[in-house]
Amino acid sequence: WSSNTTTIIRPPYFYISGFTGIPNMKYYYVFLSLVYIISLMGNTFIMIVIYVDQSLHSPKYIAVLNLAFTDICETTALVPKVLDMFLFGRQFISYDQCLANLFFVFIFLFMQSFNLTILSYDRLVAICLPLRYHMLVSHRSMFQLIGAAWAFAVLILLIPVGFITRLSFCGSVVINSYFCDHYPLFSLAAPCSDVLPNDVMSYLDPVVVLYIPMVFIIASYVCIIHALFTITLPKDRAMKTCTSHLILVAIFYLPINITYIFSSFIPTNIRIINLSLTSVLPPMLNPIIYVLKTEEFKESSKRLLKSVAQRTVGPVKLA
Repeated sequence: WSSNTTTIIRPPYFYISGFTGIPNMKYYYVFLSLVYIISLMGNTFIMIVIYVDQSLHSPKYIAVLNLAFTDICETTALVPKVLDMFLFGRQFISYDQCLANLFFVFIFLFMQSFNLTILSYDRLVAICLPLRYHMLVSHRSMFQLIGAAWAFAVLILLIPVGFITRLSFCGSVVINSYFCDHYPLFSLAAPCSDVLPNDVMSYLDPVVVLYIPMVFIIASYVCIIHALFTITLPKDRAMKTCTSHLILVAIFYLPINITYIFSSFIPTNIRIINLSLTSVLPPMLNPIIYVLKTEEFKESSKRLLKSVAQRTVGPVKLA
């Protein structure tokens, strides 16, 4: 294998194994497609409401709009490809398509985490530093924060993808996951390549993308709860907004962190189910929670639906 040091062996395709030995998995894929449709409709609705209603053109709702856009992209990067592979038996994926699949699934997953962090920063400043809110959280600073988050997500993802292009795959081409997952992919190159850089990134990326944002969010909520108990202002509205955000945080971070922390103990099938649900359930639940738990958004939704109903029913009444 001495030639491997100079020649990089790239297989023409990989095989995505998906679930193994579980009967009636097609029902799970039907469930995934239903979740996908609901999340597409819900997040599109959120984006339309924010775009149409001038009162929602605030820095906070720029972050909510970005979250809705990321949710649509995350489920679109994952679900149609999963359905194509496992419902129609197209489990072979070319080398370039595999790297593209890895990039797009992870970029939107990373951005979901960063969006939740930005939203918690917004709540932190609004409740703990209300007098400085408009100075610290302006339209411009929110666009800068979101732009920086996107740029950082691209950068920390291009590094491991770049490392993969330097690996030789001389053994198996079977990826034990439901998409071109980073760890199962670079592990295939371990017999004939130095995978240490990828191994380091597989530990570093979750720390940067999941653990540090989660610690920031928890710390910000400790400050928020402390502030809510010390101020004499009406707490109800602030608590409602914070509750909706905390639910989104719990739905996203808990399953994914459990999977990553105990990844060596969790069987492949359970890991796949857990990660696939983490990728599709938060995007579906985010719009529902926002509409139900955020008073101003609920009012805006009602106004939009009322005006649409009046436009469609109006001509019939005249006739």
